[in-house]
Amino acid sequence: MLIVDAVLETVDTAAFSLWPVADLPSYRLLALSHSMSPPEVGTAMATLAVYNSPTSADDRPVTDAAEQIHRLLAADRVIAPGGLRLHHTDLDVTVSPGCCFGLEDWREWLDVLKGSTPWLGHDPSPRIEHVGPVIRLWPDGADLAEAPATRPIEIPVSDLAETLH
Repeated sequence: MLIVDAVLETVDTAAFSLWPVADLPSYRLLALSHSMSPPEVGTAMATLAVYNSPTSADDRPVTDAAEQIHRLLAADRVIAPGGLRLHHTDLDVTVSPGCCFGLEDWREWLDVLKGSTPWLGHDPSPRIEHVGPVIRLWPDGADLAEAPATRPIEIPVSDLAETLH
């Protein structure tokens, strides 16, 4: 069975004080779902807040939760570190999102239906390979010319749209 999770990569929230957050380690993939606890939701929102905080010296610091939420809602684009994580339970293979291909880029997966091979990030470097009517999703296949260390997840292209849905 194939399980797809939207995940965020958590940030250090030790100094975050705008709302309650879970005591989670930094750089952990947090699955976004209806079963998250309120502090986990707080951590997800804190990750978005920290990752999308102003970097200009002209921007004044955020002073309360309402202002931070307003800034996120007003942003043209919100960067969400993480992405889609796929786990095949029968194979016990997990493909985690690579760095620099965030959750905000998830729609690029739809281009695979048209034969595209999107870049899925680095460290790890997941890779898509088209093989006839299936795609092979390699957990860390930056260079498939070398023998990969893991097995791929194979997904029929005809099933991909529903899998992403």
